[in-house]
Amino acid sequence: MSHSHNRPRGAALIGMSLVLGLAGCSQAIPVDPEGTLESVRNNTLRIGLSPNDSLVEIKGSSYQGSEVQLAKDFAQSLGAKAEFIVGGEESLVKKLEADQVDLVVGGISSKTPWSKKVGMTRPYTQIMDEKGKKEKLVLLVPPGENAFLGELEYFLDQTQEMP
Repeated sequence: MSHSHNRPRGAALIGMSLVLGLAGCSQAIPVDPEGTLESVRNNTLRIGLSPNDSLVEIKGSSYQGSEVQLAKDFAQSLGAKAEFIVGGEESLVKKLEADQVDLVVGGISSKTPWSKKVGMTRPYTQIMDEKGKKEKLVLLVPPGENAFLGELEYFLDQTQEMP
């Protein structure tokens, strides 16, 4: 049996996988229409803080809590310094829409009505609410900034263990 018999089929298979591979690439790369990830990386991450029990505690000019620490760690992973803006959820969502903050934390439920207006991570942890029911938490990001959201979710996957 001669080897030349197999060559065309092998070349066709390689050609097909190249075409399929390249076709997949055009859709697979998340983009940020507003360039959030690029503007934040090695610069400043503007974090909106909405006070919420032990997740986001504000004492004078001191910010503590598990979500505050999470946001600081995310900023550090991007080589960015964390800048905090304190407010209620509604005002912070408006700031997200207006590109005045990059991330909002504050014990936000995965069932938040804000998900229609802005982007949100998939649930990254859960807590017990005051009624003893499990509540899944998410973080909010600017609408449509998919590369930034992807980077944040990758960070959460690396650092958080969903109970």
